[in-house]
Amino acid sequence: MADTTGNPTDTEAPSGTNPTPHKSSWRYIGPGIVVAATGVGAGDLVATLIAGSNFGYTLLWAAIVGCLVKISLAEAAGRWHLSTGRTLFDGWASLGRWTTYFFAVYVVVWGFVYGAAAMSSSALPLQALFPDVMDLKWWAVACGLSGLVFVWFNKYAVFEKVMTVLVGVMFVVTVYLAIRVTPNLPDAFAGLLPVLPDEKDSVLNTLGLIGGVGGTITLAAYGYWVNAKGWTNTGWMKVMRLDNRVAYATTGIFVIAMLFVGAELLHSANVAIASGDKGLIQLGDILEAEYGPATAKFFLIGFFATSYTSLIGVWHGVSLMFADFVARYQKRNGTTGEAGGEEVASGERERSWPFRAYLLWLTFPPIVLLFQGQPFRLIILYGVLGAAFLPFLAGTLLWLLNSGRTPRQWRNGVLSNVMLALAGLLFLVLCVKQVWDQPWAEFF
Repeated sequence: MADTTGNPTDTEAPSGTNPTPHKSSWRYIGPGIVVAATGVGAGDLVATLIAGSNFGYTLLWAAIVGCLVKISLAEAAGRWHLSTGRTLFDGWASLGRWTTYFFAVYVVVWGFVYGAAAMSSSALPLQALFPDVMDLKWWAVACGLSGLVFVWFNKYAVFEKVMTVLVGVMFVVTVYLAIRVTPNLPDAFAGLLPVLPDEKDSVLNTLGLIGGVGGTITLAAYGYWVNAKGWTNTGWMKVMRLDNRVAYATTGIFVIAMLFVGAELLHSANVAIASGDKGLIQLGDILEAEYGPATAKFFLIGFFATSYTSLIGVWHGVSLMFADFVARYQKRNGTTGEAGGEEVASGERERSWPFRAYLLWLTFPPIVLLFQGQPFRLIILYGVLGAAFLPFLAGTLLWLLNSGRTPRQWRNGVLSNVMLALAGLLFLVLCVKQVWDQPWAEFF
């Protein structure tokens, strides 16, 4: 994708302690792989699979548009970090205390519920692969604790390498399945035309597919991973943009491959699967019946890689954001906290008590939910806050990157403003629908 700022990209980096490349290069790629792996969870694959099973190749164009929208959001977050030397939360805080209140409530409620969902999602394929070893809940606990230990004792460099390996597994499995089902290429190319299905609520279903491709809060975490990689100034801008394009090209391959599987394996046979992670277990059974147990087990390995990368990605990325949130609060109150990209790059955030406190929050309270069930009101708040985050992200990035908070040459150009405005409108519509669909009568 072309530069979305509308500004020159070859400005020299300011002098600093971090070496910067003379040009963008594939060998620097890293944070993009991390955000692609974290952003594409089992739920994304199921949503795309169901879209393929319901509409064939008709919504292929919507999956691609979803990737382009997220490229714009992640590029804007990374550009803020590199052009200002400030973190995204530091930027949010400059817009007023309301951003702090929103993030504080969001990160507590969202983390509590997401922790249980991520552990359960990672446990499902393990129980299917090893059905006689232990109960699903204990597999979930094992996944959560292993993620905690891994992120607690490893810094970003090791985390990135493990994520890259797991992305490789995801890539091989999804592409293999797409080839195995023998896609109808003429129909697939026809699906690139922006046509809506002739179904009830087709507009909202299409918008949901566009908005659901490739991450929520992980888009905001991208800037933090850019800093954790050691990229802290504008000399890394070209590299960041290449890295970001690789991220969403990879995401596009994942979702297009699963749409092919849905279109060929399910749509043509008129087979329906459940929404949510259990739909992937059903797909494993269908694959076993169609292609044998080896293909089914291969798919379950890819399912685990998809779910577990989302788990450890959130454990690391959102904990970094929370640590920055606490540092910004400490700085405002005149204590020793520092808030900035250099501090993230130093690795101090990953050894800080707020980082580890949030890791514990993501792991242990959600274990209670695994055994006692998820509280109804909390689930509603989780859904509403989750739906509100992306309009919040798009709107605040528009504000930050068109103001004097950003150096003039790195502010938004026309294309970036259009993409971020469209993203904000898209996610606002989806947010309103999510809020409208909640059973508020039962909530009160």
